[in-house]
Amino acid sequence: MKHEIDKKHRILIIGASGFIGEAIYKELCSYFRTFGTYRTDNYSFDKNQHYFQYNVEEDDIFEILEALKPTVIISALRGNFSAQVLAHSHIIEYIVANNARLLFLSSANVFDAYSKFPSYENDKTLSHSMYGHFKIKIENMLLRLPKEYTTILRLPMVFGAQSPRIKEIKAFIKEGLPIEVFPNLVMNVTTDTKVTQQIHYIINRNKHGIFHLGSNDLVHHDDFFKEIIQSLGYSKPSLKNVYTTNNERYLAVMSKHNKLPKHLQLYSNEILNELEV
Repeated sequence: MKHEIDKKHRILIIGASGFIGEAIYKELCSYFRTFGTYRTDNYSFDKNQHYFQYNVEEDDIFEILEALKPTVIISALRGNFSAQVLAHSHIIEYIVANNARLLFLSSANVFDAYSKFPSYENDKTLSHSMYGHFKIKIENMLLRLPKEYTTILRLPMVFGAQSPRIKEIKAFIKEGLPIEVFPNLVMNVTTDTKVTQQIHYIINRNKHGIFHLGSNDLVHHDDFFKEIIQSLGYSKPSLKNVYTTNNERYLAVMSKHNKLPKHLQLYSNEILNELEV
């Protein structure tokens, strides 16, 4: 049954050719007038009237915003960090001038300097990594705005049948190469399907603020990767233990203040069920 397209929103996904961006596009395009950007020449995107070519280092996002006039922008952008900061400052100008909304995909890495506990929505961000620093910089730009303009979505590691991580695991096993695992890393996880459902709900319900879109339970990186490899049907993979610290180190985004409804929460074993051969 074809859904009635909701005319209320015009949605633009910036970075819609990446793994998560494309999954969001597929989830939303039957319900809303949905558009996306892609970076490199790709025949299937070139002929899709809803996809626009955009290179964050060379193009001005303002042209696409002016042409499309989106009411909701979802940023799943990757690429040069300083070019992204500039692009987001233009997006902010646009949403304020046009009373639009931005959903920004952030990362658990905004907390990677805190290693002793999981992190919750209102915890102070602090990062030792370039990637975490950059995500914090954009988050801070958004947190200065009136809250109805923005939603920050912090993601842990994202898995899915077509995810780069799963493809890499399969490729390494095929080549007989060791897969790196981090025995002391405690994290939470999610899937592309769950993230896209959560985003759909957040748009529908007009939710603002900071959301942590990780599983309700914590897993050890090495144990979880072993279980994934088992779910994929491999029995004796080569693993390489990497110890960055002698103590357990947490990199997990747990929700306490902005909980989503039960059917949109998940546990790590659901990911394994999705991957089972």
